[in-house]
Amino acid sequence: MTDTDFRNHLLAWYDNNKRDMPWRDCGDPYKIWISEIMLQQTRVDQATPYFKRFMDRFPTVHDLAKADQQDVLKVWEGLGYYSRARHLHAASKLVVEEFDGKVPNTWEEINELKGVGPYTASAVLSIAYQKKHAVVDGNVIRVLSRYFGIEDDVRSTKTKNTIQDYADDLISEERPGDFNQAVMELGAMVCTPSNPECEKCPLQANCVAHKTVKTEDIPYKSPAKKRPHHQIGVGIIMNNNEEVLIALRPDDAMLGGMWEFPGGKQEENEKMEDTVIRELREELDVDVSISKPFMKLDHAYSHFKITMHAYLCEIEAGTPQPNTSQEIRWITIDELEDYPFPKANRKLTEKLMNLDKGQQELEI
Repeated sequence: MTDTDFRNHLLAWYDNNKRDMPWRDCGDPYKIWISEIMLQQTRVDQATPYFKRFMDRFPTVHDLAKADQQDVLKVWEGLGYYSRARHLHAASKLVVEEFDGKVPNTWEEINELKGVGPYTASAVLSIAYQKKHAVVDGNVIRVLSRYFGIEDDVRSTKTKNTIQDYADDLISEERPGDFNQAVMELGAMVCTPSNPECEKCPLQANCVAHKTVKTEDIPYKSPAKKRPHHQIGVGIIMNNNEEVLIALRPDDAMLGGMWEFPGGKQEENEKMEDTVIRELREELDVDVSISKPFMKLDHAYSHFKITMHAYLCEIEAGTPQPNTSQEIRWITIDELEDYPFPKANRKLTEKLMNLDKGQQELEI
């Protein structure tokens, strides 16, 4: 199969099988840019409802640029990888101020935007502006490594560069955006990580992995490092006005711009209650007493896992200070819904709001 045959077969398949997505075939560079940022580290089915909600709230780049960061993070809440939202918000201001409200259409300019790397730049330029830039993501790596029979470790830079070279050679001159979407769509729908549906693949006849019965072995990815597991203790502090204390994480920290209940990692040979007391002393300059356990939950991030232990606490001495956070606030239980929280903390707020209806279980 020649490169031309590859393109023609793939694009014909795409035209007949592509999924309906709210940003697909819209011709709006802003929507395409937002979708590509959301699709970083996120599946299409997960991103779609967030995209619709985001567009309802910020229909233009001007709406996004003039919004408060807290509003942006609140709309993004639950999607994870919150630096994407912060960078997107910052980039929207640059688009308005420096590019007259138009998403840049050159490689040099679009890479000036925060949160835009080679993949996102290639995707936006090809899909929105029909510029010939080939994308390489996990789906593309899988399709092309199987098609060409590449058995080297796809975690290595050398292998990724080889696949990028293949993609650059294959990409359609006339329909670069559709070509990029077609390869990714094929990887998502047919050339899946396990049990690929080779009989439905338009490239099957010349696929090396299929012909050599190696679709389960290719692509080869070396084992990932084991993710560490941390035990985290947090304090839910209530005052006499039935308000709860929350803390704002610094913008330059992980989960920056999100609110949380103060706390931190358990140290070796430390009781969890002592972890909470120590952390609140370090973070807030207060001494607390533990009333009772409130909730225990597990949560996984991209590079580590946590078990969070939350306790209801009372302040015994001191006035809370934002030693390690950007800001602290006393708010009512009802107001918890108005603030952006990361997923693990959001589970705590949901339980607090549900229990608040009964009151007796929240009393310290």
